[in-house]
Amino acid sequence: MADWKTPDNAKYTENDEWIIVDGDTAKVGLTDYAQDQLSDIVFVDMQVEVGDTVSAGDSFATVESVKAASDVYAPASGEVVAVNSALDDTPETINGDPFGAGWMIEIKLSDAGELDGLLDAAAYAKHCAEREG
Repeated sequence: MADWKTPDNAKYTENDEWIIVDGDTAKVGLTDYAQDQLSDIVFVDMQVEVGDTVSAGDSFATVESVKAASDVYAPASGEVVAVNSALDDTPETINGDPFGAGWMIEIKLSDAGELDGLLDAAAYAKHCAEREG
């Protein structure tokens, strides 16, 4: 079984997105497990821009790898305040640093209560291990 990073300061979705809250904003990205499953990420298609509003569960990007394409979903609702445009030129950053430079969007949370329904690091790690069999 692989040892995926699951930082304790993040919350997770069962669809393999993470969210890290800092004040009233939060960065969102793909988990270490997701990037590992996708393999080499070669393209990121952001479908939102600054000023757009996302709702929890909305697809905001598509990530393409040498193996597959996968939609990325917002773990919480809010206004997009930043988009990581560096991923346009270096999408592989998600593979190397999914919780740092590989963040995808930053949102201003509209309902912090939505975070209560997300997985903590231990629950997400268990969820990943169960999928590995």
